[in-house]
Amino acid sequence: MAVTSMANSSIGDFVKYNRMSSFFGAPPFACQYVVVAGGGGATNAGSTLSSRSGSGGGAGGYRSSVSGESSGGGASAENPLLLVGAYTITVGAGGAGGSESAGSGSDSVFSSITSTGGGSGVTGRTGGAGGSGGGGGRASGSSGAGTAGQGFAGGTGGSEAGGGGGGAGAVGAAGGGSNASADGGAGVTSSVTGSAVGRAGGGSNAFGTGTDGGASGFGDDGTVNTGGGGAPERAQDGDGGSGGSGVVIFTLPTQALVTFSAGVTQTSAVVGMNSVYTVTATSTTDETVTIS
Repeated sequence: MAVTSMANSSIGDFVKYNRMSSFFGAPPFACQYVVVAGGGGATNAGSTLSSRSGSGGGAGGYRSSVSGESSGGGASAENPLLLVGAYTITVGAGGAGGSESAGSGSDSVFSSITSTGGGSGVTGRTGGAGGSGGGGGRASGSSGAGTAGQGFAGGTGGSEAGGGGGGAGAVGAAGGGSNASADGGAGVTSSVTGSAVGRAGGGSNAFGTGTDGGASGFGDDGTVNTGGGGAPERAQDGDGGSGGSGVVIFTLPTQALVTFSAGVTQTSAVVGMNSVYTVTATSTTDETVTIS
């Protein structure tokens, strides 16, 4: 016998539960995120002898709450956020490349989550600390430290070649003798957008290879919107590569209404039962997203 009616109290209880539960699309909404900071820049090869002494820039810090994936530095995914209201959103710029010195990446921010900019690469001294650390310079330079839960340290410098920058997924490779290669540390892969994409790889030294957005030799820049570290210029003049800018990606149930302030550059797509928002640039550090 088919059920054709339901007691009013039962209907009322169902509606009440539906409105109170974020699982069913009522605020506050369950939100998963990937927040990647800007990568660190790199320098040139240095003026000492003919060595390729510059090191790779560290990747920007990588924080994720996507179920079944990882945050940087070998950490597990963080807890999702429950959101309703207005929140700060900032995409960190990559650190500038230079000749004698380079810049660290800038932080990326989403709500209460801050990812730390990547540490800079160097020539002949200690790599910069950051989300992931910059590689150490020649003459056994010390590597820059990464940040717990965000990224790894850079590689130590060798006798005449700098180390690779640290990545969100692995330590940068150590440098060696003249013209020795040192790869950047690997990043972390996420399928939050529906496709697997690696981000936050460290920049290599002058002869190494970067992956997951990290730059490879020749003064190349880290890839934009990956937080990849820059790579040093092989020559003894000119500038090393800049770090890649970061990115903020977050998901919400399709029922949620999302508006951004005027300075936010973003795209959105529906993946399964969620809308996925990818924010690639913010004009200032005062931009916001409002969720209702």
